Amino acid sequence: MLATISRRGVLTGTAALLGSTALPRRARAAAPGGRLIVAADSEPRQLNPAIVASNGVFFITSKVIEPLAEASYGPGGLRPLLATGWEGSEDGHSVTFTLREGVLWHDGTPFSSADVAFSAMEVWKPLQNIGRALFANLEAVETPDALTAIFRFSQPMPLQLIANALPVVSSVLPKHLYEGTDIATNPTNAAPIGTGPFRWGAHRPGEYYLLRGNDSYWDKGLPLLDEIVYRVLPDRAAAASSLEAGEVHLAAFSAVPLSDLDRIARVPGLEVVTKGYEALTYQLTIEINHRTEALSKLKVRQAIAHAIDRDFVLKTIFLGYAEAATGPVPANDPTFYTPDVATYPFDIATARALLDEAGYPEGPDGTRLRLRLLPAPYFSETRQFGDYLRQALAAIGIDARIEPHDAAGHIRAVYTDHAFDLAIAPTVFRADPAISTTILLRSGMPPGVPFSNQGGYADAGIDAVIDEALVTLDPAARVALYRKLQRLVAADLPIINVADWSFTSVVSDRVTGIATNPRWVVSNWADTGLSQ
Repeated sequence: MLATISRRGVLTGTAALLGSTALPRRARAAAPGGRLIVAADSEPRQLNPAIVASNGVFFITSKVIEPLAEASYGPGGLRPLLATGWEGSEDGHSVTFTLREGVLWHDGTPFSSADVAFSAMEVWKPLQNIGRALFANLEAVETPDALTAIFRFSQPMPLQLIANALPVVSSVLPKHLYEGTDIATNPTNAAPIGTGPFRWGAHRPGEYYLLRGNDSYWDKGLPLLDEIVYRVLPDRAAAASSLEAGEVHLAAFSAVPLSDLDRIARVPGLEVVTKGYEALTYQLTIEINHRTEALSKLKVRQAIAHAIDRDFVLKTIFLGYAEAATGPVPANDPTFYTPDVATYPFDIATARALLDEAGYPEGPDGTRLRLRLLPAPYFSETRQFGDYLRQALAAIGIDARIEPHDAAGHIRAVYTDHAFDLAIAPTVFRADPAISTTILLRSGMPPGVPFSNQGGYADAGIDAVIDEALVTLDPAARVALYRKLQRLVAADLPIINVADWSFTSVVSDRVTGIATNPRWVVSNWADTGLSQ
């Protein structure tokens, strides 16, 4: 609970913690083989990243099912995987992919362009949570030969967007195992078959997932590991103690509580690492149900924004591992971000005045409004922020009643039933606003799509900018449109972005090849190993 957090203690701990955080110090070489044991704080029911492009799924099955390309720290920001090259037409209506030769599915069947075409037309476009919007204008995929796939679009598709999206949306499935089946319920979803460096092993609910090295992997000499075991440890304290006992080599996605990092960083043989998350910026976001009469008024939304002490949130909840947000694009994005937006400094007096102007004066008990507040249950930080926000809103006369749910209940309440007034979400920025950010703002989203605009917000000006950017080929013009979008969103507050949030890994110094790309925790770990 927020009340138990001491600002003085937090500041002391944060200073020590930041001093201990560094890039991984890896001097020892990996020895081929070995079993990497990883802490997993959740058990995704759906394991097919071609259908559910989420970090919880990627964390496990990105080692089994590969995309066309992965994010890279190198020039161009991409490393070829199943595609070795891609080229867009001048009019933006086609993108041609050259595919890797000599790739086999784990059952021995050759990989080909037919698999890419099937995945794009039958899975990414109609079924995938992100792809259904991104590939809305995809008309066909031609396969003139086994190693060429030509994507045809009805509207211009920016190559910049395709390139940014490839690591997230292009997980390729084996056509021969999915064609003619109900793809969403195909049993292969629970025991995936891919082309990746690891083969599916087993899942024992409540205990572990097991992946085994693929000795027929196309990148000869890899993977380095024999096995990866994900131990299910939903209790973060258990993850920390397992690391200290040497029972687990790696705890990612801040699986160790931030409050424990200072102590953990002093344990011999363990390191706290922040690198490897640059393309996975989480955003602490307040989703607003605009169907609620009070929240349909801009002055009420502005009052809520002014009631939040972001500096306190950053220091007490995130212990310094976050930055204040100014809008839907995080400041660490080198391309699209602009700070030139309206801001809402912490100001209780202004917040109260705005509520008065909006027609919500204090009642006899000091209460102006009563709202339902649903913090997402996925991270302790979102729950802690829910406690904080309830107190912050009480200070301006808004009685926010927290309604907790489990993960399934929260998804249903917010994104299907719309049974909320305010919700707290850990949304993700994935290198381009069109990938998973504009879906939070664009009107017309059908009910039931998680992490989309289910608050009933509709603004023709914002919709027009989103739609224009989606078909604008010139990179500079796209950047200008998304900067305009940030200004519009900050002015009208369809959602309120509070903090941009990075994660930490705690890892044994025996683990090699970590944090080698900006999506490392959800990449394929082919070159990750263990030293003797």
